[in-house]
Amino acid sequence: MLPHDLSPWGMFMNADIVVKAVMLGLAFASVITWTVFLAKAVELWITRGRTLAALGRLSEARSLGAAAEELSRLRGPGVTLFNAVQAEFRLAGDASPDGLKERVASRLERGEAATARSMWRGTGILATIGSTAPFVGLFGTVWGIMNSFIGISKAQTTNLAVVAPGIAEALLATAIGLVAAIPAVVIYNLFARTITANRASVGDMSAAILRLVSRELDRNAAPYAKAAE
Repeated sequence: MLPHDLSPWGMFMNADIVVKAVMLGLAFASVITWTVFLAKAVELWITRGRTLAALGRLSEARSLGAAAEELSRLRGPGVTLFNAVQAEFRLAGDASPDGLKERVASRLERGEAATARSMWRGTGILATIGSTAPFVGLFGTVWGIMNSFIGISKAQTTNLAVVAPGIAEALLATAIGLVAAIPAVVIYNLFARTITANRASVGDMSAAILRLVSRELDRNAAPYAKAAE
């Protein structure tokens, strides 16, 4: 008869205090992974829906005034970019069109960068868990096997019934490390692809706003050009 209960819970309860700490830390990391997954998945899904909705409205607008009216009832990064452009128009006054275009492009560029930072926020913990969890689990395994060999030395026997429980407890730490790491890596890669697609949509929104600004400035400049002739 084996001297220990070799169920996962039994092995956890009979493990060394260091191995227990490692297992609990990895279990907590796994909880963090799934919490981030749920929260970030909802956030990215909402962001993408809002961006596409704003892009559809903006594509149909013929002027900045019409676009402002269409986007007034929407939210999201696309609307934030458009509001920044409107703010620049108010600050510019009667500035030259070329200078205004440069400042609008600068605002759009910084707005895209801020949106990208916001979308990536919170995903770094997934990369950290995915890269470190296997090694943390391996540390628990090494510690547990070391204690098993010390126990073998003290018992002065190599009977498998004596050796197996300690080694099984140690290997459980590696298994929990993999359980924590694999989902973290998969979810991080999934978010990376989703964020790339969202950034492309935000870039399309920025380009649409810039085209609308260019048309607006050209329309405003046309009467002055005819008067000069």
